[in-house]
Amino acid sequence: MNRAISNWVICGKRSSRQACAENHSGQEIPCQIMRLGNIAGQTIPRVQYAESETKAWTHIYERLKTLMPKYACQEYLAAFQLLEKEGLYTAHNIPQLEDVSNFLKRRTGFQLRPVSGLLSARDFLASLAFRTFQCTLFVRHPSKPDHLPEPDCIHELLGHVPMLADPMVAQFSQNLGLASLGASDADIGKLATLYWFTVEFGICKQKGKLKAYGAGILSSYGELAHALSDKPEKRPFDPDKTAVQAYTDEDLQPLYFGIRVSDPAPVRGEIRPVYQLRVVLDDKLAMKKLTENITLDVEQLKRAMAAIET
Repeated sequence: MNRAISNWVICGKRSSRQACAENHSGQEIPCQIMRLGNIAGQTIPRVQYAESETKAWTHIYERLKTLMPKYACQEYLAAFQLLEKEGLYTAHNIPQLEDVSNFLKRRTGFQLRPVSGLLSARDFLASLAFRTFQCTLFVRHPSKPDHLPEPDCIHELLGHVPMLADPMVAQFSQNLGLASLGASDADIGKLATLYWFTVEFGICKQKGKLKAYGAGILSSYGELAHALSDKPEKRPFDPDKTAVQAYTDEDLQPLYFGIRVSDPAPVRGEIRPVYQLRVVLDDKLAMKKLTENITLDVEQLKRAMAAIET
């Protein structure tokens, strides 16, 4: 597995101490290290963020708000407005992950789980199969607000959360996770690469205009303006080709894959988080029914992605 997949796509890919040391020019911030030290396996703690961290959030939040109407996809805008309406998102306070996790549970059945150590691509993808998103409480240093090669909680909150509140994106994320269960190492690498070029750095065309739906774009005002400009290369999304495409996590992306979005696809049936079914998976009929449902959902996603803008 290449460095970019293990370091960027996988939240918690390095320990929080490594992230602090590398991204803050060797200046570790004690409050960040302490808050991340004992969260594994526990409920999400409520965090008192430092003033410098809140300032970084405010700076990024306000910059992105000016760009969202022009560059963000409709699904992102709708979810972001709902988060603001419910008082979870404001410019001057970093949201508590527990509150945001409860919001996602109500919307799509996803939940947030904080991590502070290493996660493999296999472990991260497997968690998606149970509608669990691994995230961090680490906040980027205010001296580097625009671009960070490590995902922090600002990336999670401003990039991933609004999109995970959308039923189709939530289902797509879970399907990637389901596909990873029992997969070979080679296939795990391909699934992680698909995740990179869709959930992290995906673009789409809505009503004839390019929009961003990838969290890595939506949480960085530098990446947002860059991705939808004429500078980077853009190709139509093709799962087979995209899954083996090399990429970088060191700078702004040189390549994006785009899909065309027409009318919103209807969401079949009710939300079916897999973790709600695990108590009956020893029943053969239940297993057969679950397999049929997953197959239908995958086919629906294939049809939805068939319309590719050349």
